[in-house]
Amino acid sequence: MKKIENNEYAIIVDDVSKKFKIYYDKPNTLKERLVFWNRTKLNYHQVLKDINIKIKKGETVALIGVNGSGKSTLLKLMTKIIYPTTGKITTNGKLTSLLELGAGFHPDFTGRENIYFNASIFGLTASEIDKRVQDIIDFSELGEFIDTPVRTYSSGMYMRLAFSVAINVDAEILLIDEILAVGDQHFQDKCFEKLEELKKSDKTIVIVSHSLDAVKKLCDRGVWIYNGEVKKDGNIKKVIDEYLKVCG
Repeated sequence: MKKIENNEYAIIVDDVSKKFKIYYDKPNTLKERLVFWNRTKLNYHQVLKDINIKIKKGETVALIGVNGSGKSTLLKLMTKIIYPTTGKITTNGKLTSLLELGAGFHPDFTGRENIYFNASIFGLTASEIDKRVQDIIDFSELGEFIDTPVRTYSSGMYMRLAFSVAINVDAEILLIDEILAVGDQHFQDKCFEKLEELKKSDKTIVIVSHSLDAVKKLCDRGVWIYNGEVKKDGNIKKVIDEYLKVCG
């Protein structure tokens, strides 16, 4: 992962745009491809336009906006799951993400086995995972279910396990999508308490959420993404107030 020369910043989004290809009347079978070979129509859908954001180390930032505004796409670009059409994103520090529920889990492995599998993806060695596995299990509150296949888990159980692994890999940058909306109120509260703890330890946190009250408490800075562009960037309370005037 490319390092940022200026160590003040954890993430730099530099003039980033993202387009997705959309095919219309695309043939599905070999016969259709031979008969209708010239009927495929290709268009582009622009999701993000010329985004420029600098996030300092230790900042806690909320990306807010209506569905389809591009905020989740921006988060995926930061993780390098997808790449910009133009522009570049650079990060400085070990990064972990919670973007899609159960991403990286093997359905036939037990929760315990998936801890080792998932944590190794984040760069931990087997001995490092050995030292943390009980903390992960305890935080997840899965109890005896930790040794059953994750395909038997509810969405809330998936979230508990995924969050528990992600916060125990000692990452310097944590990226979170709407995953925290899943699960009971008790565990959501517990997750936000843990995020508060990580915030105080100078971790960089970028979170996408429609829970404005929650991000107002957790985050110092808000970035409002509107129609693929940065509409407002600044103090979280002021950004939310402006957002609610338009979209509330």
